[in-house]
Amino acid sequence: MKKAILLLLLIISNFIQAQSEFETNFNDTNRPSSKSYYVTFTDDKGNLDSIPVIILKGKNTGPVFTMMSGVHGYEYPPIIAAQELLNEFDTSKLTGTIIMLPMANPSAFFGRTPFVNPKDDINLNRTFPGYKSGSITERIADFITNEIIAKTDVFLDIHGGDANEDLLPFACYYNNTDNPKETAMAKKLAEASGFSYIVSYPYTLKKREPAKYAFKQAVQDDKIALSLESGKLGQVQSKAVDLIKMGVYNMLSEMNMYNSEKTSATSFKSITEQSYLKSEYQGILTSDFKAGDSVTEGEIVGQIQDIFGTTLTVLKAPNSGIILYKIGTPPVNKDETVMCIGYGIDQK
Repeated sequence: MKKAILLLLLIISNFIQAQSEFETNFNDTNRPSSKSYYVTFTDDKGNLDSIPVIILKGKNTGPVFTMMSGVHGYEYPPIIAAQELLNEFDTSKLTGTIIMLPMANPSAFFGRTPFVNPKDDINLNRTFPGYKSGSITERIADFITNEIIAKTDVFLDIHGGDANEDLLPFACYYNNTDNPKETAMAKKLAEASGFSYIVSYPYTLKKREPAKYAFKQAVQDDKIALSLESGKLGQVQSKAVDLIKMGVYNMLSEMNMYNSEKTSATSFKSITEQSYLKSEYQGILTSDFKAGDSVTEGEIVGQIQDIFGTTLTVLKAPNSGIILYKIGTPPVNKDETVMCIGYGIDQK
C-alpha cells in the first residue's frame, strides 16, 4: 500500500513538473532565445518516457508554429529533418515562436517498433486527445493536446511511410467546413509547401468526439492544422528529408515568420477524394504496383496468398486514381488497408 501511494505521488509530481516547466519556458519573455529540455511521464505501471521539447523565440513576437515528428518512431525522415532544422534555424531571423517536438514517441524510435509505443503497445496516433491518468502513451497525448496544441496557432504533424509502407509524398489537411477561416489557411499553407500533391480529407467529426489522430485533434480544437507525408519503408531517403525541410521553410515564409528562399513546385495536383482497399485475409501480398502509380477502376493491383502459395483473393482497384500509399512488404493482416487511392484530381 505504501509503495502504491509513493508511486501515485511520483506520477502526480512528474505531471505537475512537466506542465509547469513547459509553462515557464513558453512564457519566458526573453527574445531571441532557444530552450531545449525533456518532459518526463510516468504511468501507474511504472513505465517512464521522456520526450524532447524545443522552444525557439524570435526577436519579435508573432504566431506560434508547432512542428511535431516521430509520433511513429519508425518513420525516420521526419525525425532526421527535425534534427537538421533545429541546427539550421537562426532565432535572429525568426518572428514569433516555433515549438518543436522532434521525437514524440522515443520508446518506439529506440525500440525500432513500428506504429506503437512498446511500453504499453498503444499507437500514439490513435490516442488523441489522450488521458491524463492513463497509460504512458495516453499521458503523452494528453500533454500534447492540452499543453502544446492549446498554445499553438499552426500545428504541423510530420509523417512518412512506416516500416511496411510505400508512400507518395504529399501535404494534407482536413476540409472542415465548420471552421472555414482555419481550413482556408491550412489549405494555403499546404499549397505553399512546394509538395507536388495536396490532399484534402473530409471532416465529419462532431465536437468533443475523440479525434484519434494528432493533427485532427488540433482541428477539433479550432487550430490551423495540416500534415506532411514524406519518406517510405522505414528508411532515411535524403530526398524525403530535404522535401520536409523545404515544406517547413516555405510555410514559415508564407506566414512571414522566417526569411528563407521560398521554393515551390511549378504546379501541384489537388486530390479531394480517397478510397481504401482492405484485405479480407491474413496472408502474403504480391503486387507490382508502387506508390505514385496510376490505376484504373477494376484493374488487378495484386493478390494475397496463404503460406502454401494458394491464392486467397485477387485485389482490384476500387477507383481510378493514383496510389497515395500501400503496403510495400509481403505480410498482410485481415482488415488492414492494403492501398489508398487518391482521386478527384485537379491539376493546378
